[in-house]
Amino acid sequence: MFAQRAKPASVGRVGLPFTIMGVVNVTPDSFSDGGTFSDPVAAIVHARRLAGEGAAMIDVGGESTRPGAAPVPAEQEHERVVPVIEGIAGLNLPVQISIDTMKVAVAEAALDAGASYVNDVTAFRHDPDLAALVADRGVDCCLMHMLGEPRTMQDDPRYDDVVDDVKAFLLDRMHVATAAGIPEERIYLDPGIGFGKTLEHNLELLRRLDELVAIGRPLVVGTSRKSFLGRITGRDVTERVHATVATTVIAFERGAQVFRVHDVAATLDALQVAAATFGRWPAIPTRTTTTKTT
Repeated sequence: MFAQRAKPASVGRVGLPFTIMGVVNVTPDSFSDGGTFSDPVAAIVHARRLAGEGAAMIDVGGESTRPGAAPVPAEQEHERVVPVIEGIAGLNLPVQISIDTMKVAVAEAALDAGASYVNDVTAFRHDPDLAALVADRGVDCCLMHMLGEPRTMQDDPRYDDVVDDVKAFLLDRMHVATAAGIPEERIYLDPGIGFGKTLEHNLELLRRLDELVAIGRPLVVGTSRKSFLGRITGRDVTERVHATVATTVIAFERGAQVFRVHDVAATLDALQVAAATFGRWPAIPTRTTTTKTT
């Protein structure tokens, strides 16, 4: 079995009814920022910036899961992510570090380096031993819905009812996780917006997100800069911040709690206003400004 290692307490922004997960891709081919943070130093600096902007979690990934992406060998993925996670952990930031991987060997090395959350887009289907690792280490995990695999997931995706089908999948994978010894309170769920879904499927999931929230586990939503937003707005991938923020507020209103985004500052401002408006959090200023209005 895997050697156990103590897990640091989960970190969140005190008093906020949501958690922002900042994305740090250390890949050459991610759809939105491929190659930008391939250098470990640049990735670590970016993580510190995201934490300063309000991210309570940092999600480090070394394998692109964009539509059509080719698999990356575990050794190469390991070389990409471990130095970055070690560097982030060494900064002692008030964040929880997540490893975005489907491979048990990569996850184990990442946990040894300082991560305490495993974000698996295959929900332990690619490497079933990953569930045992999460259970033995006593860390958190996110189980995501994806139709097929990244190379094929957008090849004519079909559902009887996308929300019902995704809900059934998440319930099944949660059962697999708990059967492997993972406490239910360690499990987060992600409907996989953009992973084997059409534009219509993504919008239906957002409209009926409360049906997935009803499962009773924190729901992670990742719409950041995705192509369906570009289809709606006509914007390039680098110009989808406003569209991302809109979907984030919609998801928060419907009960989602964790938001995986590239643009942390804009997301934090929007969610603070939404939380104050919905009565879930007092409108206490976190910054001072000299701007005056009449």
